[in-house]
Amino acid sequence: MQSRSDLVLDRALVAFEPQDVPFYRFDVLVLGGGAAGCTAALAAAQAGCSVALLSKAELEESNTLYAQGGVAAVFGPKDSFASHAADTLELGCGLCDPAVVERVVRGGPDAVQQLLALGAEFDRDGEGKLALSLEGGHEHARVLHARGDSTGQEIQRALVRGVHGHPGIHLFPRTFAIDLLRDGDGRVCGLLALTARAERVGFLAPEVVLATGGAGQIYRETTNPSIATGDGVALAFRAGATLRDLEFFQFHPTCLYIAGAARVLISEIVRGAGGVLRDRHGRRFMPDFHRDGELAPRDVVSRAVFATMVATDDTSVYLDLSHIESDVHTMFPSISRICGFFGIDIARDPVPVRPGQHYMVGGIRVDADGRTDVPGLWAVGECASSGLHGANRMGSNSLLEGLVLGQSTGTAAAAAASMPRRDLQPMPHVHVRALNDGLRVNVEDLTYSLKSLMWRQMGVVRDRAKLEDAFTKIALWTRAVRELAPEDVRTYELLNMLTVSRLAVLGALGREESRGVHFRSDFPQSAEAWRAHTDVRGRGDGLKFESLELLRAPVGDSRPVDAAIPALRP
Repeated sequence: MQSRSDLVLDRALVAFEPQDVPFYRFDVLVLGGGAAGCTAALAAAQAGCSVALLSKAELEESNTLYAQGGVAAVFGPKDSFASHAADTLELGCGLCDPAVVERVVRGGPDAVQQLLALGAEFDRDGEGKLALSLEGGHEHARVLHARGDSTGQEIQRALVRGVHGHPGIHLFPRTFAIDLLRDGDGRVCGLLALTARAERVGFLAPEVVLATGGAGQIYRETTNPSIATGDGVALAFRAGATLRDLEFFQFHPTCLYIAGAARVLISEIVRGAGGVLRDRHGRRFMPDFHRDGELAPRDVVSRAVFATMVATDDTSVYLDLSHIESDVHTMFPSISRICGFFGIDIARDPVPVRPGQHYMVGGIRVDADGRTDVPGLWAVGECASSGLHGANRMGSNSLLEGLVLGQSTGTAAAAAASMPRRDLQPMPHVHVRALNDGLRVNVEDLTYSLKSLMWRQMGVVRDRAKLEDAFTKIALWTRAVRELAPEDVRTYELLNMLTVSRLAVLGALGREESRGVHFRSDFPQSAEAWRAHTDVRGRGDGLKFESLELLRAPVGDSRPVDAAIPALRP
């Protein structure tokens, strides 16, 4: 066990008195409207529960919406559950939970069938069968797509249609979650939120499911939408939940890099169709780094792109589709449209790309049904660490996870909600805020500073000196925002981002090896002693966490065990 006391974090963002806010009461509360959240809400409602589904923006806006890749599921005649599981385990670099992998992989076909029943339309071949594509890390073609590169949009459309049509689901869009509410026994029993009209309201439910997606906005270069600020992970941590493997952030190797353009990812299906990566001199470089070339695992491709950018003193590398015989404009309409706006014809011109943060592999530690170690609190999807991905997520397994585990988590939460228990009585939050008259901080400037710092020092390649410096700076910024920033949604988001960033840096400092998406130049090899999870949790029962514990936990076990962690300098 290793503890660190130079981090003080509040247990709540704002003061709260139960008599000061109106309350909505439900059986199950689901926070997040992507694939995992909508699926969990539908499952709970189908089990007979009244469900509140809260979304930070409009329900249609989520990480799922932006998923250009597909959903992996075993349908091909030569494919098998054993093959899909083996591919997932190999990419997980020893940290996947085999039982969870097996469960998710076997649930894939049923999850797709449920989407089809909701009206989802996937691409089909000439015989009318589901079209299956090959992506990096997959031995067989098993990835389903919709309109080529618009899979996320189609899945989101079908799920939104489903939740809108279910009478047991009550929708609360544009509702920002501030703090989880707990009763006198420490059980989560609801949520304090802020409506679109800036009014504070409370939601009470015996079971609360977090499906809030990732934290891509802590990085300057990211494919994630603006809502991905790590809110659910920070909420769970402040409520006392254990977080797992936060050092593992996956970087997508091919994000469009044009000044003024959003960092839109150029989907892996482009490389699967034959796109190749070249440096500024036109040289194809991926065969130098991996036998599978452009279809190597994403962490390998990301580091290869990063190394090539450094070696050639360029801000990007270039994706070449010019030799693909099929009409790439028809194959990849969204990518064609975006690049075309900036004057790039993807059938002829090299597309400038570079890595960008894409997926949060670690998250809130949960068991196979989504239970956290805080009673009444569940988590599923990207905000959770279920044991599926290990140290490196395989492409198109994330939508699969959200659909399969969203179903099981929603069902399990509904069963728990049906158990008899006493009335929900949330405890008040006392929040003492330091007053510094005349001092202010620029929230926008600090947000950009954090994003730039994380990209430089907690990015594709890391080392101790950079991580220690980042930890110190983030601690100072956290104090400044907590004491000097105005109390509004942007400040709450930034505090969530700072919390997730600092805990991720702490995990990266503790893991003195390179494994999966975590690469340290000062420890470039993997170590058998580190074939374990890193768990972090706060210590202290008062208004603040007095210290942190960083624990090493065995693979396939949701219970942490004390073990030696390399010492962290105070």
